[in-house]
Amino acid sequence: MQAPSPKVHRRLPVRTVSTGALAMGLAIAALATPALADIRIGVVLSLTGPSASLGIPENDTVKLWPKTMNGEKVVVTVLDDASDPTSAARAARKLITENGVDVLVGSSVTPPSLAMVEVAGESKVALLSLAGGGAIVEPQEGNRKWAFKFSPTETFSTDVIVAHMLKTGVRSVGVIGLANAYGDGFVRNFERIAAAKGLKIVASERYATTDTSVVGQVVKLLASKPDAIYVASAGTPGALPQIELANRGWKGATYQTQGVANNDWLRIGGKAVEGTFMTTAPVLVAEQLADSDPVKKPAVDYVRVFEGAYGPNTRTLFGSTAWDVFFMVQQVAGAVPKTTKPGTPEFRSALRDGMERLHDFVSAEGVYTMSERDHNGVDARCQVLVHVENGRWVLVR
Repeated sequence: MQAPSPKVHRRLPVRTVSTGALAMGLAIAALATPALADIRIGVVLSLTGPSASLGIPENDTVKLWPKTMNGEKVVVTVLDDASDPTSAARAARKLITENGVDVLVGSSVTPPSLAMVEVAGESKVALLSLAGGGAIVEPQEGNRKWAFKFSPTETFSTDVIVAHMLKTGVRSVGVIGLANAYGDGFVRNFERIAAAKGLKIVASERYATTDTSVVGQVVKLLASKPDAIYVASAGTPGALPQIELANRGWKGATYQTQGVANNDWLRIGGKAVEGTFMTTAPVLVAEQLADSDPVKKPAVDYVRVFEGAYGPNTRTLFGSTAWDVFFMVQQVAGAVPKTTKPGTPEFRSALRDGMERLHDFVSAEGVYTMSERDHNGVDARCQVLVHVENGRWVLVR
C-alpha cells in the first residue's frame, strides 16, 4: 500500500465576513442542528445472535412507531447488541454520549439488559427494558432506580404453571434452564413456588445458549422419571431440550416460559413442541380473549397493525412489548412541563419520574401501575396459559 503524501500547510489569507454572510451561515448551521424539541429514543436490540428471534420482531415493531409524539418529532436510533452484554453496554453508552437520547429502550433479553442498567443509572437516562428477568428492576436501589421493564417478573409465570401442574395431577418435575440470568431467575422462582405447593423437583439441569446438544442433561432428566418437565429458556435455544426429549420418546407434559413464544421457536421445534404449555402475554391469543378483558382491544389493535404490515400470523409478544413502550413514553412525556425541553437532564429525569406515576395504563400485554418501589407494575392480567396445537397458540381456559 502506498503511503499517503505528507500534508502541506499553507497560510491562508485573512478574509472578513459580512454581517449578512454571517447571518446566513448561522441559519444554515441552525438547520443542520437537530431541533431542541426532538424527542430522541435510543433502542438496543438483539438483532443477531441467539436472541435474534426476539429482537427482529421488536425492530419490525419499532419501524411502525409513529413519527411524532405529542406534536414533537421523534428521532429513533436502533443498534444491534448481537445478544451480547458487553456490546449492549457499549451501544447504550454510544446512544447517550453521541446521540443524546432522552430514553433508552432494550435490550431483548435479560443479560444484555442488565449490562444496560449500569450505563443508564450512571448516565441518569431511563432504561425501558423489553426483557423478562426480575433482576433488571429488583431490588429497587442504585442504578436500578433508572430501569423499568414490562414483561412480568418470574413469579407471575411460575404461579400459573404450578397451579396448572397441580390441577392436572403432576407431582414431580424435572427442570432444565439456560445458564444465564434469565434461566437462573425462572428456575429459582419455579423451584421456590413448587416446593411451597408440594411439587417435588427430581432433577435440575442447565445449558448454554450456544450449546448444540443437551443429550447429557436430557438423559439425567429422563432417568429421574418426572411427571412433567419445566424448561426455562428464551429464543430459539428453547427448542433444543424439547427436540432431544422427543427423540428419546418423552410423552409427558412440558412447560415453557414466554421467552420462546415466537414463530421461529415453533418452526425449529416442529412436532417436538406440539402440546407444550406456556404462560405468555395475552396478545399472542388476542382474538381468543373474553370481550370483558380490558387487554383485548389494545391487543387486537396491535395485531391488526403488525400483521397488516408483515402478514398473517406474524405477531409476537416481543413486538407488542416494543409497541406498548412507545405509548407509555408518549403518555409520560405529555405530562412533562413544556418549559422542560427534550435533550436536557431535566427532561430525562422527568421521564423517569413520570414512569413511576404511570397508573392503570392498559396495553396490548397487560395493565400497568408503576410506583417508586415497583418498576414492573403488572398484575395477574399480564399472563395467560396457552397450549401449542397444530403449530398454533391456543388459550387454555
